[in-house]
Amino acid sequence: QVQLVESGGDLVQAGGSLTLSCAASGIMISINTVGWYRRAPGKRREFLARITKSGSTLVTDSVKGRFTISRDNAKNTAYLRMSSLKFEDTAVYYCNVPLADRDYWGQGTQVTVSS
Repeated sequence: QVQLVESGGDLVQAGGSLTLSCAASGIMISINTVGWYRRAPGKRREFLARITKSGSTLVTDSVKGRFTISRDNAKNTAYLRMSSLKFEDTAVYYCNVPLADRDYWGQGTQVTVSS
């Protein structure tokens, strides 16, 4: 059974940093693509970054230079390092693994940035 569990969300002041974790079970993230998304209040889900099985990374332009995606294969965990946080980064953050049968999502972790 595939399970993704996000953690690390918090209340942080603008300009601060956070690292979100996505712990996977039932799959090996080292051989799968892992993505990070977010949904802000009243807005559509937004793609942020992904890391492929080869380790190639992609970060969307809107957060490039502030957000970094990485993974620890030994811990079977992916990370989203966020810095220089802005009020508009307030959202629920989700990790995603697309598999052949369906996309898998975690339950999300709340990030709130105070201005």
